[in-house]
Amino acid sequence: MATESEKQNHRPSLLERLSHFLLREPEDREQLVELLHGAYENHLMDGDSLAMIEGVLQVSEMQVRDIMIPRSQMDVIDITDPPETFIPFVIEAAHSRFPVIEDDKNDVIGILLAKDLLRYYAGEDFDVRDMLRPAVFIPESKRLNVLLKEFRSNRNHIAIVVDEYGGVAGMVTIEDVLEQIVGDIEDEYDYDEDEDNIILQAEGKYRVKALTEIADFNETVGTQFSDEEFSTIG
Repeated sequence: MATESEKQNHRPSLLERLSHFLLREPEDREQLVELLHGAYENHLMDGDSLAMIEGVLQVSEMQVRDIMIPRSQMDVIDITDPPETFIPFVIEAAHSRFPVIEDDKNDVIGILLAKDLLRYYAGEDFDVRDMLRPAVFIPESKRLNVLLKEFRSNRNHIAIVVDEYGGVAGMVTIEDVLEQIVGDIEDEYDYDEDEDNIILQAEGKYRVKALTEIADFNETVGTQFSDEEFSTIG
């Protein structure tokens, strides 16, 4: 039997303290979140742990369409372009993986790993088609917890998202899913949201982000493009 001194020196673990606090089994998600917040307020877990658990719960309710990179924002390589044309683009984009298309973004024929382009510089026989990895296609409606499990089991990092008609709607990476759990991860597909969408580069010439609202573009440039069918420039 433990001595009185041993009992006094024993400090319950976080799991033991949580178990004691969560004796009452929650009936639904809302009640579970309420109990978890109670545990946080009673100093049984820190804020990071609470946020991560809430992220896990949130992922189970979200779909791919909620977080995907839209088609207009996808950086792709056209298989019909020669290496000397697309390699500078690959270097500038600084991604590790690129969807490869044939003339149109609706026709994704595979995924190219940037590291495979080293063969081009090594002077080896070079055919991009021989280097392509199979593209994984998923529906917009797939739940994120299911996708994350598939990413891990298949050791895949990127998937092409298709809409209900089979057209390419966008893409999603494993980092996009993990961000919903652990918070923002500054990865290769991030862009500067604080940068101006419309930048005047020279008299009468602008650099415009594809996601710029048509209404904002009209106001800045003085045009009158309709936004009835499309809401953004891209």
